[in-house]
Amino acid sequence: MEPNVRFWIAERQSFIQRFLQWTELLDPTNLVVSVEKIEKSRQLLLTNEDASIRDLEDPRIKEAWKRSLSTVHPDSSKLIPVPLRPAALLPFTAPMIFFSMLSVKSLKSLILPQISFYTYTTAFNIVNGNASYNRHLYESLLLGTGVIASSSFFGLFPRLLQLRLNNALLKRALPIIFLTHISAVNVVAVRSLEPIRGIEVMDKEGHVMGYSRKAGTKAVRDTASSRVVLYGTSAFIPEVFSHYFVRTQFFRQHPWSLWTFKLACTVLVMGLMVPVSFSIFPQIERIQCSELEKEIQSATEDTELFYHRGV
Repeated sequence: MEPNVRFWIAERQSFIQRFLQWTELLDPTNLVVSVEKIEKSRQLLLTNEDASIRDLEDPRIKEAWKRSLSTVHPDSSKLIPVPLRPAALLPFTAPMIFFSMLSVKSLKSLILPQISFYTYTTAFNIVNGNASYNRHLYESLLLGTGVIASSSFFGLFPRLLQLRLNNALLKRALPIIFLTHISAVNVVAVRSLEPIRGIEVMDKEGHVMGYSRKAGTKAVRDTASSRVVLYGTSAFIPEVFSHYFVRTQFFRQHPWSLWTFKLACTVLVMGLMVPVSFSIFPQIERIQCSELEKEIQSATEDTELFYHRGV
Protein backbone atom coordinates (compact mmCIF):
# COMPACT_ATOMS: atom_id res chain seq x y z
CA MET A 1 0.00 0.00 0.00
CA GLU A 2 1.13 3.55 -0.70
CA PRO A 3 2.70 4.77 2.60
CA ASN A 4 0.79 8.09 2.60
CA VAL A 5 -2.54 6.27 2.21
CA ARG A 6 -1.52 3.80 4.92
CA PHE A 7 -0.71 6.70 7.25
CA TRP A 8 -3.99 8.60 6.80
CA ILE A 9 -6.10 5.45 7.13
CA ALA A 10 -4.29 4.27 10.28
CA GLU A 11 -4.29 7.68 11.96
CA ARG A 12 -7.83 8.40 13.16
CA GLN A 13 -7.16 12.02 13.97
CA SER A 14 -9.38 14.72 15.43
CA PHE A 15 -9.49 18.24 13.98
CA ILE A 16 -6.86 19.45 16.49
CA GLN A 17 -4.56 16.55 15.65
CA ARG A 18 -4.94 17.19 11.94
CA PHE A 19 -4.25 20.89 12.50
CA LEU A 20 -1.03 20.14 14.39
CA GLN A 21 -0.07 17.65 11.69
CA TRP A 22 -0.56 20.22 8.95
CA THR A 23 1.50 22.84 10.77
CA GLU A 24 4.41 20.41 10.38
CA LEU A 25 3.64 19.54 6.76
CA LEU A 26 3.36 23.23 5.81
CA ASP A 27 6.90 23.90 7.03
CA PRO A 28 8.63 25.90 4.23
CA THR A 29 11.69 23.64 4.51
CA ASN A 30 9.59 20.95 2.82
CA LEU A 31 9.92 23.01 -0.37
CA VAL A 32 13.71 22.71 -0.47
CA VAL A 33 14.23 19.11 0.67
CA SER A 34 16.23 17.18 -1.93
CA VAL A 35 14.80 14.35 -4.04
CA GLU A 36 17.47 12.05 -2.66
CA LYS A 37 16.33 12.66 0.94
CA ILE A 38 12.68 12.13 -0.06
CA GLU A 39 13.53 8.82 -1.75
CA LYS A 40 15.45 7.63 1.32
CA SER A 41 12.50 8.55 3.55
CA ARG A 42 10.10 6.72 1.27
CA GLN A 43 12.30 3.66 1.25
CA LEU A 44 12.35 3.65 5.04
CA LEU A 45 8.55 3.79 5.18
CA LEU A 46 8.12 1.13 2.49
CA THR A 47 10.38 -1.32 4.31
CA ASN A 48 8.94 -0.60 7.76
CA GLU A 49 5.26 -1.55 7.95
CA ASP A 50 5.15 -0.62 11.64
CA ALA A 51 5.95 2.96 10.67
CA SER A 52 2.23 3.50 10.13
CA ILE A 53 1.96 3.76 13.91
CA ARG A 54 4.33 6.75 13.62
CA ASP A 55 6.75 5.97 16.42
CA LEU A 56 7.44 9.45 17.78
CA GLU A 57 10.38 8.11 19.74
CA ASP A 58 12.27 7.56 16.49
CA PRO A 59 13.16 10.92 14.89
CA ARG A 60 14.02 9.17 11.60
CA ILE A 61 10.48 7.80 11.25
CA LYS A 62 8.92 11.13 12.20
CA GLU A 63 11.04 13.04 9.67
CA ALA A 64 10.37 10.41 7.00
CA TRP A 65 6.61 10.84 7.41
CA LYS A 66 6.94 14.62 7.27
CA ARG A 67 8.87 14.48 3.98
CA SER A 68 6.63 11.87 2.40
CA LEU A 69 3.28 13.42 3.31
CA SER A 70 4.33 16.92 2.25
CA THR A 71 5.94 16.08 -1.09
CA VAL A 72 4.37 12.90 -2.56
CA HIS A 73 0.88 12.52 -4.06
CA PRO A 74 -1.07 9.70 -2.35
CA ASP A 75 -2.72 8.46 -5.57
CA SER A 76 0.17 8.45 -8.04
CA SER A 77 3.10 8.11 -5.58
CA LYS A 78 4.83 10.81 -7.65
CA LEU A 79 6.58 13.91 -6.38
CA ILE A 80 4.41 17.02 -6.32
CA PRO A 81 6.10 19.92 -8.20
CA VAL A 82 7.75 22.24 -5.67
CA PRO A 83 5.66 25.39 -6.44
CA LEU A 84 2.45 23.37 -6.08
CA ARG A 85 3.15 21.57 -2.83
CA PRO A 86 0.81 22.45 0.08
CA ALA A 87 3.63 24.35 1.81
CA ALA A 88 3.88 26.68 -1.21
CA LEU A 89 0.24 27.83 -1.09
CA LEU A 90 0.76 30.56 1.53
CA PRO A 91 3.87 32.29 0.08
CA PHE A 92 2.38 32.26 -3.43
CA THR A 93 -1.24 33.24 -2.82
CA ALA A 94 -1.02 35.64 0.14
CA PRO A 95 0.61 38.46 -1.92
CA MET A 96 -1.81 37.77 -4.79
CA ILE A 97 -4.84 38.13 -2.51
CA PHE A 98 -3.37 41.32 -1.05
CA PHE A 99 -2.96 42.95 -4.48
CA SER A 100 -6.34 41.63 -5.66
CA MET A 101 -8.13 43.30 -2.75
CA LEU A 102 -6.49 46.72 -3.12
CA SER A 103 -8.70 49.68 -3.96
CA VAL A 104 -7.46 51.07 -7.26
CA LYS A 105 -8.75 53.60 -9.74
CA SER A 106 -7.65 51.70 -12.85
CA LEU A 107 -9.10 48.29 -13.67
CA LYS A 108 -5.99 47.42 -15.71
CA SER A 109 -3.82 47.27 -12.61
CA LEU A 110 -5.96 44.41 -11.25
CA ILE A 111 -5.78 42.18 -14.33
CA LEU A 112 -2.34 40.73 -13.60
CA PRO A 113 -3.02 39.91 -9.90
CA GLN A 114 -6.34 38.28 -10.81
CA ILE A 115 -4.89 36.17 -13.62
CA SER A 116 -1.87 35.22 -11.50
CA PHE A 117 -4.03 34.18 -8.54
CA TYR A 118 -6.47 32.05 -10.51
CA THR A 119 -3.74 30.53 -12.66
CA TYR A 120 -1.89 29.38 -9.56
CA THR A 121 -4.96 28.15 -7.66
CA THR A 122 -6.23 26.28 -10.72
CA ALA A 123 -2.89 24.50 -11.14
CA PHE A 124 -2.78 23.79 -7.40
CA ASN A 125 -6.27 22.28 -7.45
CA ILE A 126 -5.47 20.09 -10.45
CA VAL A 127 -2.19 18.76 -9.08
CA ASN A 128 -3.44 18.19 -5.52
CA GLY A 129 -6.82 16.77 -6.46
CA ASN A 130 -7.69 13.08 -6.71
CA ALA A 131 -5.60 11.37 -9.40
CA SER A 132 -6.93 7.82 -9.13
CA TYR A 133 -9.18 8.00 -12.21
CA ASN A 134 -8.17 7.98 -15.87
CA ARG A 135 -7.37 11.52 -17.00
CA HIS A 136 -5.43 12.66 -20.05
CA LEU A 137 -3.01 15.59 -20.03
CA TYR A 138 -4.88 17.46 -22.77
CA GLU A 139 -8.09 17.25 -20.71
CA SER A 140 -6.40 18.90 -17.75
CA LEU A 141 -4.88 21.60 -19.97
CA LEU A 142 -8.14 22.45 -21.74
CA LEU A 143 -10.16 22.37 -18.55
CA GLY A 144 -7.57 24.42 -16.66
CA THR A 145 -7.35 27.07 -19.38
CA GLY A 146 -11.12 27.51 -19.44
CA VAL A 147 -11.33 27.73 -15.66
CA ILE A 148 -8.50 30.30 -15.48
CA ALA A 149 -10.16 32.51 -18.11
CA SER A 150 -13.64 32.37 -16.57
CA SER A 151 -12.37 32.78 -12.97
CA SER A 152 -10.27 35.82 -13.93
CA PHE A 153 -13.19 37.43 -15.77
CA PHE A 154 -15.64 36.98 -12.90
CA GLY A 155 -12.94 38.07 -10.46
CA LEU A 156 -12.82 41.45 -12.21
CA PHE A 157 -16.60 41.72 -12.40
CA PRO A 158 -17.12 43.22 -8.89
CA ARG A 159 -14.62 45.96 -9.75
CA LEU A 160 -16.85 46.99 -12.66
CA LEU A 161 -19.83 47.09 -10.32
CA GLN A 162 -17.89 49.22 -7.83
CA LEU A 163 -17.69 52.01 -10.39
CA ARG A 164 -21.50 52.24 -10.40
CA LEU A 165 -22.11 51.82 -6.66
CA ASN A 166 -22.28 54.56 -4.05
CA ASN A 167 -22.67 52.32 -0.99
CA ALA A 168 -19.24 52.14 0.71
CA LEU A 169 -20.04 48.90 2.59
CA LEU A 170 -21.17 47.15 -0.57
CA LYS A 171 -18.06 48.34 -2.40
CA ARG A 172 -15.86 46.66 0.23
CA ALA A 173 -17.96 43.51 0.48
CA LEU A 174 -18.34 42.68 -3.22
CA PRO A 175 -14.69 41.70 -3.92
CA ILE A 176 -14.66 39.46 -0.82
CA ILE A 177 -17.93 37.77 -1.77
CA PHE A 178 -16.82 37.17 -5.34
CA LEU A 179 -13.36 35.93 -4.32
CA THR A 180 -14.90 33.43 -1.90
CA HIS A 181 -17.47 32.07 -4.34
CA ILE A 182 -15.14 31.96 -7.33
CA SER A 183 -12.49 30.09 -5.32
CA ALA A 184 -15.06 27.42 -4.44
CA VAL A 185 -16.41 27.22 -7.99
CA ASN A 186 -12.82 26.97 -9.24
CA VAL A 187 -12.38 23.72 -7.28
CA VAL A 188 -15.71 22.34 -8.51
CA ALA A 189 -14.95 23.21 -12.14
CA VAL A 190 -11.33 22.08 -12.31
CA ARG A 191 -12.12 18.78 -10.58
CA SER A 192 -15.41 18.22 -12.40
CA LEU A 193 -14.21 14.92 -13.89
CA GLU A 194 -14.10 13.27 -10.46
CA PRO A 195 -17.90 13.17 -9.96
CA ILE A 196 -18.34 12.16 -13.63
CA ARG A 197 -15.84 9.28 -13.86
CA GLY A 198 -15.65 8.35 -10.21
CA ILE A 199 -12.65 7.98 -7.91
CA GLU A 200 -11.13 4.96 -6.22
CA VAL A 201 -12.68 3.72 -2.99
CA MET A 202 -10.70 1.20 -0.94
CA ASP A 203 -10.91 -0.88 2.18
CA LYS A 204 -8.67 -0.39 5.22
CA GLU A 205 -6.01 -2.63 3.64
CA GLY A 206 -5.81 -0.42 0.56
CA HIS A 207 -7.59 -2.85 -1.79
CA VAL A 208 -9.55 -0.94 -4.44
CA MET A 209 -13.25 -1.84 -4.41
CA GLY A 210 -14.19 0.22 -7.45
CA TYR A 211 -14.71 3.75 -8.75
CA SER A 212 -17.43 5.83 -7.13
CA ARG A 213 -19.01 8.96 -8.56
CA LYS A 214 -20.69 9.62 -5.21
CA ALA A 215 -17.33 9.62 -3.44
CA GLY A 216 -15.98 11.92 -6.16
CA THR A 217 -18.85 14.34 -5.61
CA LYS A 218 -18.27 14.37 -1.85
CA ALA A 219 -14.51 14.87 -2.26
CA VAL A 220 -14.99 17.90 -4.51
CA ARG A 221 -17.75 19.37 -2.33
CA ASP A 222 -15.72 19.09 0.88
CA THR A 223 -12.61 20.60 -0.72
CA ALA A 224 -14.64 23.49 -2.17
CA SER A 225 -16.10 24.15 1.30
CA SER A 226 -12.61 24.31 2.78
CA ARG A 227 -11.63 26.91 0.16
CA VAL A 228 -14.58 29.07 1.18
CA VAL A 229 -13.26 29.07 4.73
CA LEU A 230 -9.68 29.73 3.61
CA TYR A 231 -10.11 32.56 1.13
CA GLY A 232 -13.26 34.07 2.62
CA THR A 233 -11.65 34.54 6.03
CA SER A 234 -8.27 35.57 4.58
CA ALA A 235 -9.92 38.37 2.61
CA PHE A 236 -12.52 39.45 5.17
CA ILE A 237 -10.48 39.88 8.35
CA PRO A 238 -7.76 42.16 6.85
CA GLU A 239 -10.50 44.37 5.42
CA VAL A 240 -12.16 44.68 8.85
CA PHE A 241 -8.88 45.45 10.60
CA SER A 242 -7.93 47.97 7.91
CA HIS A 243 -11.30 49.72 8.32
CA TYR A 244 -10.45 50.48 11.96
CA PHE A 245 -6.76 51.08 11.33
CA VAL A 246 -7.41 54.06 9.03
CA ARG A 247 -9.20 55.78 11.91
CA THR A 248 -6.16 55.70 14.18
CA GLN A 249 -3.80 58.59 14.85
CA PHE A 250 -0.88 56.48 13.61
CA PHE A 251 -2.43 56.19 10.16
CA ARG A 252 -3.05 59.93 9.96
CA GLN A 253 0.64 60.54 10.64
CA HIS A 254 1.84 57.70 8.38
CA PRO A 255 -0.68 57.13 5.55
CA TRP A 256 1.75 54.81 3.74
CA SER A 257 1.53 52.32 6.64
CA LEU A 258 -1.86 51.00 5.45
CA TRP A 259 -0.27 48.83 2.74
CA THR A 260 2.24 47.39 5.20
CA PHE A 261 -0.44 46.76 7.81
CA LYS A 262 -2.84 45.13 5.36
CA LEU A 263 -0.15 42.89 3.81
CA ALA A 264 1.06 41.76 7.24
CA CYS A 265 -2.52 41.12 8.33
CA THR A 266 -3.25 39.09 5.17
CA VAL A 267 -0.15 36.93 5.64
CA LEU A 268 -0.87 36.33 9.35
CA VAL A 269 -4.53 35.47 8.86
CA MET A 270 -3.85 33.24 5.89
CA GLY A 271 -0.94 31.62 7.75
CA LEU A 272 -3.48 30.47 10.33
CA MET A 273 -6.29 29.64 7.93
CA VAL A 274 -4.28 27.40 5.57
CA PRO A 275 -3.74 24.66 8.20
CA VAL A 276 -7.26 25.25 9.55
CA SER A 277 -8.90 24.78 6.14
CA PHE A 278 -6.74 21.74 5.32
CA SER A 279 -7.76 20.20 8.68
CA ILE A 280 -11.53 20.59 8.42
CA PHE A 281 -11.83 17.31 6.53
CA PRO A 282 -9.44 14.31 6.66
CA GLN A 283 -7.07 13.77 3.75
CA ILE A 284 -8.35 10.20 3.40
CA GLU A 285 -12.06 10.35 4.17
CA ARG A 286 -14.37 7.57 5.30
CA ILE A 287 -17.70 6.85 3.65
CA GLN A 288 -20.38 4.34 4.54
CA CYS A 289 -20.67 1.57 1.98
CA SER A 290 -24.45 2.02 1.98
CA GLU A 291 -23.95 5.50 0.49
CA LEU A 292 -22.05 4.16 -2.53
CA GLU A 293 -23.12 2.57 -5.81
CA LYS A 294 -24.71 -0.89 -5.67
CA GLU A 295 -21.87 -2.54 -7.61
CA ILE A 296 -19.40 -1.40 -4.95
CA GLN A 297 -21.67 -2.55 -2.13
CA SER A 298 -21.83 -6.01 -3.68
CA ALA A 299 -18.03 -6.17 -4.02
CA THR A 300 -17.29 -5.96 -0.29
CA GLU A 301 -18.68 -6.91 3.10
CA ASP A 302 -17.10 -3.89 4.80
CA THR A 303 -19.49 -1.27 6.11
CA GLU A 304 -16.94 1.54 5.75
CA LEU A 305 -14.62 2.38 2.86
CA PHE A 306 -12.02 5.08 2.21
CA TYR A 307 -11.17 7.53 -0.57
CA HIS A 308 -8.61 10.28 -1.15
CA ARG A 309 -10.28 13.69 -0.88
CA GLY A 310 -7.36 15.75 -2.10
CA VAL A 311 -6.09 19.04 -0.74
